Amino acid sequence: MENDATVKALTKSGSLHNRRVAIVGGGPGGLASAMLLAHEGADVTLYERHGQLGGRSSAVEGNTEAGAFRFDTGPTFFLYPQILRNIFTRCGLRMEDTITLKKLNENYDLVFENGPSLRLTSDIDVLEREIARIDAQDAGKIREFIADNRSKFRNFIPVLQRPFNTVLDLLRPDMLRAFPKLRPLSSVDRDLSRYFRDPRTRLAFSFQSKYLGMSPYRCPSLFTILSFMEHEYGIYHPVGGTMAVMEAMGQAAKQLGVTIRLNAPVHEIMTRKGRATGVLTDQGPERADAVVINADFGRAMTKLVPDRKRRRWKNKSIERKKYSCSTFMMYLGIEGSVPDKGHHTIFLSESYDRNFAEIEAGEMLSDEASLYIQNACITDPEQAPAGHSTLYVLMPVGHLRDGGVDWTDETRAQARRLVMARLEKAGFANIEERIRFEKILTPTDWEESYDVHKGAVFNLAHNLGQMLHRRPHNRFEDIRGVYLAGGGTHPGSGLPVIFEGARISSDLVIRDLAPRRRSTFFNRRSRKGATHVGS
Repeated sequence: MENDATVKALTKSGSLHNRRVAIVGGGPGGLASAMLLAHEGADVTLYERHGQLGGRSSAVEGNTEAGAFRFDTGPTFFLYPQILRNIFTRCGLRMEDTITLKKLNENYDLVFENGPSLRLTSDIDVLEREIARIDAQDAGKIREFIADNRSKFRNFIPVLQRPFNTVLDLLRPDMLRAFPKLRPLSSVDRDLSRYFRDPRTRLAFSFQSKYLGMSPYRCPSLFTILSFMEHEYGIYHPVGGTMAVMEAMGQAAKQLGVTIRLNAPVHEIMTRKGRATGVLTDQGPERADAVVINADFGRAMTKLVPDRKRRRWKNKSIERKKYSCSTFMMYLGIEGSVPDKGHHTIFLSESYDRNFAEIEAGEMLSDEASLYIQNACITDPEQAPAGHSTLYVLMPVGHLRDGGVDWTDETRAQARRLVMARLEKAGFANIEERIRFEKILTPTDWEESYDVHKGAVFNLAHNLGQMLHRRPHNRFEDIRGVYLAGGGTHPGSGLPVIFEGARISSDLVIRDLAPRRRSTFFNRRSRKGATHVGS
């Protein structure tokens, strides 16, 4: 972690002048890294194999006779935007000049399959009244839950702001302060049982583990902070969709001097004597002093770095790791609107535990699927032609594996029928007859079209064996001069966490490439335990 004085000193010095950095992948982590490193004076080139920036945070667009529909591809909202704001501020820019994040009055509709249906907000009084419809005693424990998780969040944030390179990093003071609040052997659901007795109440505060592609019955108890963050800070909709944020970051990167090359796949990370020397593209070898890999970790390592050049992260090791679930996606442009539904709807199966067990097993489609539905046009009508609206529908499914679901045309059609039936059950009536545009993504599409290893859209699972120092390191341990950004490295998945990880990795690049006298000053100051700019 770096204090404000150190960052300012480096910024004024242009510490990476004449240093060349290649960034592989134009997702949120790659864009944030490009901005930060270019602002330090580096000659940054960002390579994106697709024709648009964003990766899983890009857009699905469909043109029809009625006009154009636009959908978020993956992430549909922002939590805790201060982290992104800090990145812009550090680069001498104002996020608000190019990005509009609208705080929603209501966080989401929470629809239990057999009732009740709740409308949850960040207003604790309203939240208590809604939860009381499940259990009045549970409602009386909400403020205690919020207070305890406020303390947990405050204690754990410093841990998420620095790299973890060895087991010794677990013994640093910030981790020792945070550890008593983590209950590492407890799951999210079990931790919530200390407050809430009704399983439906616990689901109302634990379904957020799906943001990590995990079951609340398996997800480590740390991640109760996800629901806390929603209720403490609110949920934000990026006007124009998440892609609008990626486009604004791309423009900011260009303003800072980054060269962005679209439709420019990287075929290999070039190395010499265990150190990265550049990237191999369609134009041939291109030299770099450092390479930041923002592509999906499992996919990038098995495709861009020969197995013989990796020590810890061999192909066999990558294959043995635990991965998140995948998703079956439907992007529906419909005639008319759904005015009685909120911006976000969470539809929870009556058999949620069995539903997630079947997802984790990955051997079949679960007939009792839960859904997430975004009704974006109720907030952002420009996402669809006049008189129309968009529905983004996500059904969690197992990731690709031997013996798992084979995503044939027949399976795809079966999943579509299942989603349409569950939409009806969730209260979205008469949708199918109004569809004017439709696009589907299966786990196979995620792997083949978006380069997501095993189609696991939330990356490596966030279990205890794959967090902190056991996750791929921000300064990649197998090859000197390679750094990682994105959900596959520490701290993990989710947009605010990915932005924080990009900052960690960028600061390591700065530390490693800056001239020795500045690097020494940097390391001496950072050992004093100060926090990063904007914290």
